[in-house]
Amino acid sequence: MSLKNILPGRLGFGTAPLGNMFRAIPDEEARATVEAAWEQGIRYFDTAPFYGAGLAEERLGRVISAKPRDAYVLSTKVGRVILDEPETDVPDFGEKGGLFEHGNPNKIVHEWTAEATERSIEGSLKRLGVDRLDIVWVHDIAQDFHGDAWLQKFEEARTGAFRVLSRLRDEGVIKAWGLGVNKTEPIELTLALDEPRPDGFLLAGRYTLLDHEHALQRLLPMAQEQNVDMVVGGPYSSGVLAGGSHFEYQQAPPEIIERVGRLKALAGEHGISIKAAALQFSLAHPVAAAVIPGATRPSRIAEDIAALNEDIPAAFWHDLRAGGLVSPAAPLPDGA
Repeated sequence: MSLKNILPGRLGFGTAPLGNMFRAIPDEEARATVEAAWEQGIRYFDTAPFYGAGLAEERLGRVISAKPRDAYVLSTKVGRVILDEPETDVPDFGEKGGLFEHGNPNKIVHEWTAEATERSIEGSLKRLGVDRLDIVWVHDIAQDFHGDAWLQKFEEARTGAFRVLSRLRDEGVIKAWGLGVNKTEPIELTLALDEPRPDGFLLAGRYTLLDHEHALQRLLPMAQEQNVDMVVGGPYSSGVLAGGSHFEYQQAPPEIIERVGRLKALAGEHGISIKAAALQFSLAHPVAAAVIPGATRPSRIAEDIAALNEDIPAAFWHDLRAGGLVSPAAPLPDGA
């Protein structure tokens, strides 16, 4: 089923920050942020066991489990099983080391087999306090976590998670499945398979104002041809496009800071916010079904909604293109 027929709107809520990404967030602040999203009309929530070793799912579940289940769309991910025992070693998160150092202390098993996929789903349902999921993403079978071994993880998922999720979709247990990754290659490989067939994908950080050329070369034309939709994760490039200092989950390097400065200067000339430009750019591609910025403060929700609805003059997009700040192949709002 097309994601565009499942998702209730173009703006969702990404919960990675609720897993204490980068910093420890008080429980009350996390709850208030989810409640603010609900009160302001957000009805798509994305989470994952990996986010804080179950912490993000627990925090999201404390709020949405009390809401009418048919009133919202919920997605989570498989590939990590959270155990009821403490982690005694330093977790190996590849390039993302230390990302959730303030999360739960539970041990995480990284596995994409059929059995682990079913265990992962069971654990997510329990932490979220719900009886069903709408969309399930196969999480992080990519180079950033596994280096040269990523193809082995992909094959494990292809013969395990992919088949389980295809069966659950065909049985009507879930509505859709796909990949949730930070790299384009695993999705390209999946789209080239005869089976199983994904319904869509969550691509984080690879279709933003700062990083989109690679996705436009091969992945997005393939997805468009196959009518496979994309949820855009990380539209602010880990925060640097929203006033933060992180890019790709690390401190932003000087060349990125310089590029962000040029983008902000152009936005200022046209009297618009950089957040509005970032969200609306990510949604302008025909494949994009929704965008899911994360938040840890209630005020950020109102900012995201305002950014989505902000009126951006066509002259901004023309100047963006003319200044070489966007790929010539990137679709822009209003056909600019």
